[in-house]
Amino acid sequence: PQGRVTDHRIGLTLYSIDKVLNGDLDQLLDPIIAADQAAKLAELNKEVI
Repeated sequence: PQGRVTDHRIGLTLYSIDKVLNGDLDQLLDPIIAADQAAKLAELNKEVI
């Protein structure tokens, strides 16, 4: 076991799997939400231009 959680979509690796398994998802979800918002803004910019 490597004790990590990785989201390859955004290139995030956390070495605190115990916290994630105990419900501390903010450190995982915050970067995912930020990446999603950035992608949506980029898409809006394409539509405007």
